[in-house]
Amino acid sequence: MPRRRFDLEKSESRHLAPAAQSSLASRGREHGEDQHRFRTAFQRDRDRIVHSRSFRRLEYKTQVFLNGTGDHYRTRMTHTIEVSCIARTLTRSLGLNEDLAEAIALAHDLGHPPFGHLGESTLHRLMAEHGGFRHNAQSLRVVEELEMKYPEFNGLNLTWEVREGLHKPYTANRLGEGFIQPSLEAQAVDLADEIAYICHDLDDGLDSGLIHEQELKELELWRTTQEEALAPYPHLEPERGRNYVLRTMLGRLVDDVITHASQLIRERAPQNSDEVRRQPALITFSPPTAKLARELLTFLYSRFYHHPSIAAINRRSADCLTQLFDLLVGHPHLLSPQFELRVKKDGVHRATCDYLACLTDRQVYIQHQKFIGGPPLLGNSRLEQPALF
Repeated sequence: MPRRRFDLEKSESRHLAPAAQSSLASRGREHGEDQHRFRTAFQRDRDRIVHSRSFRRLEYKTQVFLNGTGDHYRTRMTHTIEVSCIARTLTRSLGLNEDLAEAIALAHDLGHPPFGHLGESTLHRLMAEHGGFRHNAQSLRVVEELEMKYPEFNGLNLTWEVREGLHKPYTANRLGEGFIQPSLEAQAVDLADEIAYICHDLDDGLDSGLIHEQELKELELWRTTQEEALAPYPHLEPERGRNYVLRTMLGRLVDDVITHASQLIRERAPQNSDEVRRQPALITFSPPTAKLARELLTFLYSRFYHHPSIAAINRRSADCLTQLFDLLVGHPHLLSPQFELRVKKDGVHRATCDYLACLTDRQVYIQHQKFIGGPPLLGNSRLEQPALF
């Protein structure tokens, strides 16, 4: 006999921790719909996200390096998958709802614009007098408004709990009912995202040659992990040794979160998911590890994300976005039909911002070449025009 939805919900009630968010206790969807026979509410959310256009576009959006500059560098898609994997490990170990965490993780960067954080800061500057731009808020906007899958409403009609996990920063005013934190599953995704940044951006930096291992000797997290990992293997070739250190560091950070969060949950003993929402975060690094993680993140920001080699292409990318924004605000008929229709509802600046945020790195390059011209952004004039929306 197939396992039906209520069988899965019964399994959750038996196996999840008291403070976990069960699918049966979900606050539901904005637009009512029948339950599925074989999938829980959060499993349906995960599938809707994976089948969306916004998710597919992540493959062609920058993480740190401009998409197309190297086959092994992370894209926004591979980063998202890695966050999802880490979040599943955290939630499984803590007895939480893996399906909810996976859905939040897969959706958490849907609103990221092209060119990574540089694209976000550029759009925020351009929208300064029109509400600004934050990729977290844009992820929520994508799943609530910009995806068009249903005849009667916009968005993906995700559950309240998944949308709650996309609200950042978390505030009582935004979450309502006196809540100051989201579910434990959403907190796990936040930590998984940070762990991915620390380990995987560092991996890309080393792979690119923009960061050298000798520089990392200054950082206690790298230095102590390297000493521990390579002590039994003093003669490993450099690449294999570096990869093993990164793997060990990822495991060390994940283990720290699980151990520390387990202790906090035991001490505070929340009896349901709403008690979790009314108290400070429970899923965090231990204080000593948090200090080491901040030190490494500071290093990445100062020595990698703003490296001159990255800054040069970033300046050109920002110029492309700025020039396209100015052009499209003045000539909204050049927007794709979906976004031209949004001008009357949202105003020309927000409609233009939504349009540009949805573009991939490659699409920005092609649109810039088409409407404005100038030297190729990616140095490849043979790219063909992709279908837009």
